[in-house]
This record gives sequence, structure tokens and C-alpha cells, in this order.
Amino acid sequence: MSTDTIQPTTLTAKDFATDQEIRWCPGCGDYSILKQVQTVLPGIGVARENIVIVSGIGCSSRFPYYMNTYGMHSIHGRATAVASGLKASRPELSVWIVTGDGDSMSIGGNHLIHLLRRNFDVNILLFNNQIYGLTKGQYSPTSEERKVTKSTPMGSIDHPFNPAALAMGADATFVARSMDRDVKHLQEMIKRSEAHKGTSFLEIYQNCNIFNDAAFEIFTEKGSKPQEVIFVEHGKPLIFGANKDKGIVLDGHHPKLVTIGQDGITESDLWIHDEKDIYKAQILTRIFDDPNAEVHFPRPFGVFYAIERTCYEDALQAQLHDAKIAKGVGDLDKLIRGKEVWTIE
Repeated sequence: MSTDTIQPTTLTAKDFATDQEIRWCPGCGDYSILKQVQTVLPGIGVARENIVIVSGIGCSSRFPYYMNTYGMHSIHGRATAVASGLKASRPELSVWIVTGDGDSMSIGGNHLIHLLRRNFDVNILLFNNQIYGLTKGQYSPTSEERKVTKSTPMGSIDHPFNPAALAMGADATFVARSMDRDVKHLQEMIKRSEAHKGTSFLEIYQNCNIFNDAAFEIFTEKGSKPQEVIFVEHGKPLIFGANKDKGIVLDGHHPKLVTIGQDGITESDLWIHDEKDIYKAQILTRIFDDPNAEVHFPRPFGVFYAIERTCYEDALQAQLHDAKIAKGVGDLDKLIRGKEVWTIE
């Protein structure tokens, strides 16, 4: 028997790429998200054979074909159910769910909220482009009101879902938001999602340049981004602007825009972000919900909420362990036969 030590191979982004032709439209934001995931995963210390990408149906759901890991392209809205079963049976695996705003917020909405409340240790990447791209441009559950599409020629009358707020309402333990065109921030949010013990929910604004182009341009362009985006960081004040002279304070439970240096306002007066404060996290996720508000707020990005809670698979394994101690190893045949047996002569 050889005593030579086998050194682990250092993985790179190229190791996570496959030989499959990528079939997204040129210019799609999905390319950036794919690249950032492939960049981050080599550094998480998990072998490729222990990483699984599960997707539903939609443009984003082609993701498993382009990742050199195990994966499953499942059915519409049910990636969460498939991933739950996988994590329950193989808790040691690193499981990632890739979904879109239509796949997860519409047909998959019921499965999504129950995954969040159960708190499996899995990672959800929700690509939100506010449109049904794969089926050629119908409005989605996150499309804004009065959205004119092929299925709403006179404008949508639906009130849209707010994915981050929905996750908070489902008692998620990790809720964050990023965007496809901010590479550095997206990588950091993917790392934070992976490091979280429990279900991580990361909403990613993703541009569909064919059917909903420039939907998030105001948050990504250099000229508008400093005024329209506020990056929240734990323990730091909510400050933004090209000169970092704008901020947000709380007036009771209402956010209020202020200018540093005016009316005696200093940086120390600003709202300090606390990832563990569920009440302030809910305000952050809804800070842009009212289109008729007199004040226009910047859109928050970052980790809104992150707490620890028992993971479902851990509780399940503990329960199984206790059951075996109390009643012994089960007998499936005996269970199926039940307690009443008839003998036919």
C-alpha cells in the first residue's frame, strides 16, 4: 500500500465550465451571473462532485448544463421540492437552486415559501428580470403595474411581488439582493449566501436585453447609480450619493432622506444597518414599494437579514436518531403489512 499523500487539486473557474454551448441570447445578464458563480465556487472548499445545481424551467434554468458539477434541470416551479428531497437524504452536499421570477414567484411560489420556512441549508439564486423571457415576453409576477407586454397589451393591472419582502414574510433566515452588472458586489453576495447555514435567498436583478432591456439600467449606469443605489453593510450607516453626502434616517418606523451637513445632520445620525433586526430588514425590503410616495428613495442592495435557526435536515436527522434509540431500526416490510393480517385458507 502506497504511503504517498495525494494533494488536493486547486480548482479554478475553468474547472466549473462545461463543453456545452451556452444558449442564452448575446448580451443576457445570465452570462455574468454564471461567470461569478464559476469564480466563487472554487474558493468554498467543496469538491465539484459534492456540489449540485437544481433548476426549474426558464432561461435561468439552463444553468446546470453550464456548470461542471452534478445537477438537475427539473420541472416548472419544483426545483425547491427536488432540492429539499436531495438535501434531506444527502445533507452533506452543497445544494444550489437556480430559478427565475416566473419559475419561483408564480407556479413555484407555494414550494418556495415552504422551503424558506423549513430552512434547509441550500442556496437560492433568483434571477429577476421582471419578464417571461423564455416564452417570449409576457409579463411576470414581478413586472411593474401598467407593464405593456404581449400578454398585457393595455398594461398589466396586477400588483407585483416583491421577492425580498416575500422571503421575509416566509421567515427566511438570509435575504439579500444584488445585480448582474456589479461583478464585485455579486461575488460577495454569492460568498455570503454560501457561508450562511440555512436557506439563503439572493435576488439578482438580471437584464433581459431582448424582452425587457434596461429594466434596471438606472441602478447599473455610472451616471445614475450613485444616486439610485444604496449598498447596506452590517454595522455601517445608510449613506449614498456621488459625494457620499446623502443618507437615510428613521423617523419612528418611517425612512427619511437627509443630506449630511444640512440641518445639523452628521453621519452619526444616520440609520445603522443591523442584519439581525427583522423589523428594519422588512422596512429595507419595502423601501421602494410605493410608486406614489412623495420622496424617491434609492434601491437597497446587500444583505438585509441574516440570522441562525435550526436547519430542517439537522432536525430530521436528530429525530431519526432519537426514533432508532427509542424503537430500534425500522422494518419496512412490517410497516407495510401493518398490524392486522388476514390469512386466507
